[in-house]
Amino acid sequence: MEAIINVIIIAIVIVILISLVVTNIRIVPQARAYVIERLGAYKGTWQVGLHFKIPLIDKISRKVSLKEKVIDFPPQPVITKDNVTMEIDTVVYFQITDPKLYTYGVESPMDAIENLTATTLRNIIGELELDESLTSREHINTKIRMVLDEATDPWGIKINRVEVKNITPPRDIQMAMEKQMRAERERREAILRAEGEKKSAVLIAEGNKEAMILEAQASKESKILEAEARKEAAIREAEGEAEAIRMVQQATADGIRMLVESQPNKEVIALQSLNSFEKAADGKATKIIIPSEISGLAGLATSLKELVKED
Repeated sequence: MEAIINVIIIAIVIVILISLVVTNIRIVPQARAYVIERLGAYKGTWQVGLHFKIPLIDKISRKVSLKEKVIDFPPQPVITKDNVTMEIDTVVYFQITDPKLYTYGVESPMDAIENLTATTLRNIIGELELDESLTSREHINTKIRMVLDEATDPWGIKINRVEVKNITPPRDIQMAMEKQMRAERERREAILRAEGEKKSAVLIAEGNKEAMILEAQASKESKILEAEARKEAAIREAEGEAEAIRMVQQATADGIRMLVESQPNKEVIALQSLNSFEKAADGKATKIIIPSEISGLAGLATSLKELVKED
């Protein structure tokens, strides 16, 4: 009986030991870190992998995520340099770089970051006027990030980015801004319309000018072509007259040459002269001087005419 009891006790002890061993084996997943304390004091930080904790002595103080986190803080009331109250909400992107400092550096890291963000934002906006605060988001983001990063460094936190999400001015300021933007849009529209009308008028004037230039060039070319045509016609007419005169002179010269070659006697020459005189005395001349040779020939011709009649 005692042997059975001893076996049972041994089995229970073995089960307890196995349970203690199994329950104190820890696997740290990716992007996580475990802060370990031994007897209440910091012992170390477990990184990714398999680890064993001494039972009843070691304790996992905090499991820390190393991923980048995002905190969207509620709107904070701030006052600008020109005494305009508005609400601004921000978004902070941060990452834990030292799990030990994050665990022991500050009691409530998120509350500390939120309060620090609010006070820093009030200080920055208090140095800016309304228009500057609305148009200087990049400046505000950079300055808040620098201040937060420096303040949270002892806490093992790295501030990666700070973004101003919304800037909400008072309702009356919003209405005034809307009226101003509407007036600005109307002014730009009027300027664009005037520029369009100006360009249209310039294009129409340039088109009319171009049309007049083309018309003048066409008229000029037409006149030039007409003058050249008249010139060409005059040249052709002059050449034709010159050719006709040359042909007449040539014919006259050929007639004289043929007459010379035929060696005519005096009677033939006199007869030709009489024919020429007949053409000259066509009734248009008032006075005619008859050479003596032709006068004798005329008498001879009359005598011959009478003899012919008698026969």
